[in-house]
Amino acid sequence: MAKRKIQDEGEVIRWFEEGRTYAWMIDEYKRKYGIDTVPSMWGNFRRRKGLVRRITRDDDLIPWFVKEEHRWLYPLAMLRFEARRRDGRGLSEAETARLASWKEMLAEEGAVVHYDPDTEEGFFYVPRQPGDDDLIHRPPEKTTRRKNADPPT
Repeated sequence: MAKRKIQDEGEVIRWFEEGRTYAWMIDEYKRKYGIDTVPSMWGNFRRRKGLVRRITRDDDLIPWFVKEEHRWLYPLAMLRFEARRRDGRGLSEAETARLASWKEMLAEEGAVVHYDPDTEEGFFYVPRQPGDDDLIHRPPEKTTRRKNADPPT
């Protein structure tokens, strides 16, 4: 049987509770134990142990599969902040202020976020239409591959 890479499960659970990043865990395991690890190992450990996801997924708020070149654009960042706020996860004061300002702009403009993966820009602000009941213009169907909850094990 192969030797387990996780040397101390309690230690790793504490790291998750402290909000340590996978990159930090990879570096720390190499430094402390001389063991090479990869991000998927840490994600699998988190899922197997039933630990809370490190990020919030809200496929009602972000229903699209977002292309790589669009993943760090401002409208998506703001939707992620809003997803965290709705999930009861903390935002910094700066994030809270940015989100409030952005939502105020949407309200003043009567706009919602629209995503078109076939454009260079990706995200657009479009006029709110009947049926737009949130911050986004909902697509006819969700295309995200990142669902709200972990799949059953």
